[in-house]
This record gives sequence, structure tokens and C-alpha cells, in this order.
Amino acid sequence: MTVAIDRATGKRLGDRGPRPGPLQRLRRSYQKYWYAYAMIAPVVLVLGVLVLYPLAYGFYLTLTDANSLNTARTIGVNEIEATYKFIGFDNYADILWGETAYDRFWSHFIWTIVWTAACVALHYSIGLGLALLLNQKLRGRTFYRLIMVLPWAVPTFVTVFGWRFMLADGGIINSALETLHLPAPQWLEDTFWQRFAAIMVNTWCGVPFMMVSLLGGLQSIDRTLYEAAEMDGANAWQRFRYVTLPGLRSVSSTVVLLGVIWTFNQFAVIFLLFGTTAPDAQILVTWAYYLGFGQQPRDFAQSAAYGILLLAILIVFTSVYRRWLNRNDQQLAI
Repeated sequence: MTVAIDRATGKRLGDRGPRPGPLQRLRRSYQKYWYAYAMIAPVVLVLGVLVLYPLAYGFYLTLTDANSLNTARTIGVNEIEATYKFIGFDNYADILWGETAYDRFWSHFIWTIVWTAACVALHYSIGLGLALLLNQKLRGRTFYRLIMVLPWAVPTFVTVFGWRFMLADGGIINSALETLHLPAPQWLEDTFWQRFAAIMVNTWCGVPFMMVSLLGGLQSIDRTLYEAAEMDGANAWQRFRYVTLPGLRSVSSTVVLLGVIWTFNQFAVIFLLFGTTAPDAQILVTWAYYLGFGQQPRDFAQSAAYGILLLAILIVFTSVYRRWLNRNDQQLAI
């Protein structure tokens, strides 16, 4: 075997030099891409101020016993210093397996899972059905699309307040039920009907987004696939199962993930519909708000701990969901 030697250095040609250290690699990267670093610096600064700092400070609060009685505050001209102390992970232990863990966390966690699963399932199924209808050639299709998008275009607080007036005891819904000699549920008082009403209102608000997203996915499917399937004798159900659903796979996976994240953290619908008067209908995010701002004394530490737990749950779900999708994609490729 012949080895080429560089006469100037005495080293073999093709040998790699020692790997540079991280600081040296960072310096080289900055010298080469300094313009890109300069362009993203404002974004990084804004994210740091608006996202990273509040997140870090919130996590710090979870390790203390901070509440409205021992935090720094000003009363008139008197400035009272903070007296809360560091307690480690006691807040997490109390939330997850303390004496009142089920009433304060697990019951709300179970209802949050049910709420999220029911809402996302209804969003997707109804949105897909409407998208299939609006993807057909029919007269006034543009007008129907505009009407269907209105619940999404109207601000959420306007929609929820409108539903709250309609669901009240003397509202139009109960009045119509009484006219038909049907029982009028206590939508805003009874726990079961509170939860039913919350899912109904959130479905009304969330279906248009699913419909628009899935309609765009339907329009991107090659029409020749349907023609080929029809020539092979496939009926309408078979075309839907073997052409439409696989064609919507990428869109569906994205909108379902977004739907889960948004619904899991859906604060506006629950809070505007019930406020803090329906403890059994509160999901985790609204319950965290109640602990931090809806009671006396305000428990800032436990409220922040709920927020960190919510973040952890969503990170775990997103990681598992993406791994599951990637594994299925690999199996389909084989």
C-alpha cells in the first residue's frame, strides 16, 4: 500500500486534524455567518424577554411558597419586602400526590383529557364532513364557505358571550325547548350540562379552522387518483378510504396536533362561559388561573406549578405523537 506524504508538513495526505473545540467552532461560525446572527438577534431578544424570562421566573416561583401575602408589594406609601422562602419541589409533590391531589389536580386533569379528546374529535369529524361538501361542485359554494368561516372570524369573547345569553335560564334555547314541551337543562348551573355546553361552544368556535385546513388539503389531492380508482371499480367509500384519507394525512396530522394544543390550553371558552363559578367544569389552565388570581390568598407558586405541568404534558404528548407519526410513515414506506 502506498501512502502519500506531504513533504512540507511531514503528515499523510487525507489525515484529519484534531477536532476544534466548541468555542473555536462558535468563533468560526460567527465569522462566517455574522450577518445571519445579526438578523436573528432582534427575534432572539424579543423571545428572551417575552417567553424565556417569564418561563424561567415562573419555574423559580414553583420552587417557593410565594402567595399574595408574602410577596413584595406596596400599600400606600409603605413598601413591604418579600418573605417567601425556597421549598424545592414540595409544590409538585402536593399537587400530584398530596391529600387533596385528586380534587385539586387529577379530577381536573381527567376532565381536561375528556374535553380535549371530545372537542378535537368533533372538530375533525364535522370539519372533514363540511370540507367534503364544500369541495363538491354546487351553486353558491363561495357563499357557503364564507358563512362557515364566520364563527372563526368573529372574536371568541363575542361568540362565547352570545352563547352564554342563549344558554341562560330565560335564553332562546331553553325558551325553544319549553315551547316544544321538552325539559330545559340548567346549562350554566348543573355540572354535566356545564361540561356539555363547554364542548358545544368550543366545537362551534373550532370547526371552521378544521374545515378550511382540510378543504385546502382536499383541493391538493390529484384528481387523476379518483379517476383511476373509479375506473378500477372503487365505490365512494373505498375512494374516501384509500384516496382521500391518505391524501389528507400530512394536513390531518398537523391540524390534529394544533387542535390538541389549542384545546388543552383553551382558556377563553371556559372562563368567559362560567368564570370561576363552575369548579367542576374548570380545565387545568383555568384552574391554574383560579389558584393564582381567583381566590384569597392568591397562590402564585401552585399556579405557576400548574403551568409548568401543563407545559411538560404537552411536550411529552407532542414528542410521542411525532414519533408515532414517523413510525407509521416508515411502515407505509416499506
